[in-house]
Amino acid sequence: MAHDHDHAHTHDHTHHHGDLDWTAMAPHLEAEAELYTPLYERALAWLGRKQTEPGLIVDAGSGPGVVSALLADAFPGARVVAVDAAGPLLERARERAERRGVADRFSTLAGELPRILDDLDYPADLIWASNSLHHLGDQRAALTAFAGRLAPGGTLALLEGGLPVRFLPRDIGIGRPGLQARLDAAQADWFAEMRAELPGTVDVPEDWPQLLASAGLRPTGTRSFLLDVPPPATDRARSCLVTTLTRVREACADRLDATDTATLDRLLDPDDRAGLLHRRDVFFLTARTVHTAARIDAPR
Repeated sequence: MAHDHDHAHTHDHTHHHGDLDWTAMAPHLEAEAELYTPLYERALAWLGRKQTEPGLIVDAGSGPGVVSALLADAFPGARVVAVDAAGPLLERARERAERRGVADRFSTLAGELPRILDDLDYPADLIWASNSLHHLGDQRAALTAFAGRLAPGGTLALLEGGLPVRFLPRDIGIGRPGLQARLDAAQADWFAEMRAELPGTVDVPEDWPQLLASAGLRPTGTRSFLLDVPPPATDRARSCLVTTLTRVREACADRLDATDTATLDRLLDPDDRAGLLHRRDVFFLTARTVHTAARIDAPR
């Protein structure tokens, strides 16, 4: 689903890679981030108790700007800069800021992370990086670059990890029970290959507080936030699941056996009564983890 964007434990990790049609993808990215809005709002409320009254907020890997707008709402005294490599998504972000009445303190910056952050007018008081870091080959170097763009006392909020999305019971009456566990395994293998193919990739243990500390920051907390849409799921949740699982099927078909592929096809078939659009047992349950760290040294 999305980084705000897109992610494979039912997030679409193809975001940022290849020649994608961002105009076509934008509605899905927006719909998914809107589905996650209650989770993001709770995370930002928690964050607001750590970083009070920031002047400049950077949404690093903003996509179409759903969370950028939420940041503007949560911190009404702040200027928000949405940063992304995809121009069409930033155009959507600007349109959203206009609709939400925050355009007077909202801007965008187009370019590849982390080096594009050097183009900021001044250091940030808060950098929000949601599922964008794992698209960068050298994550430790990227964190160091992020830290270097923080003002003294500023906070880096890193959303990485959590729990894979759960959306059906173990036994769904078609195919073999336990489909989601096998999808998780297939996507984990796919994700490892994606990471291995990134330019300049460096393997590091995903101990995010330790990595933040190694970037010269002081870890200030880790907390996970739940999104729980009980069965029968909303139309928005079902639509997001269909779009995401379609992409998962494309990416992982060669990692699944014929039975699981056939089960996925039935779940994705809009005319099949056993499909995701019709079942009463569809739900949407996941968690996202946010790690925070502060810059306490004087600017270099």
